[in-house]
Amino acid sequence: MQTRPAIVLSAASLVLAVVPAWAHHAFAAEFDAKKPVHFRGTVTKVELINPHAWIHIDVKNPDGAVVNWMFEAGSPNVLLRRGFTKASVAPGTEVIVDGYQSKDGSNRANGKDITLPDGRKLFLGSTGTGAPDEEKK
Repeated sequence: MQTRPAIVLSAASLVLAVVPAWAHHAFAAEFDAKKPVHFRGTVTKVELINPHAWIHIDVKNPDGAVVNWMFEAGSPNVLLRRGFTKASVAPGTEVIVDGYQSKDGSNRANGKDITLPDGRKLFLGSTGTGAPDEEKK
């Protein structure tokens, strides 16, 4: 009878260990390498959350309408090691972001590089995701 609780505990532990992997994805699962995007806009929000950070920017369309875009970045830990902090891209900062559009056509993209007002360019991506040109970083 004591083996049953041990089996249940082992199974529960295995499920809990696998759950974080479900949340993570490869680049090709959500983003289209054949649809690069390049935007100049104003940062509205920075989320340094796991498993991926998000940068939100307001982009002015050619017709003058302002549209908010979300750019997925690498993990907060990786970004911090590269010199990227919330202070680097505080709300109101004008930036240029290059990346790849989401496959669903929404205003989401995988960020590749962000160019800061002082001209510094920081790599936003994660390694091992399958994103184009990541091996050059």
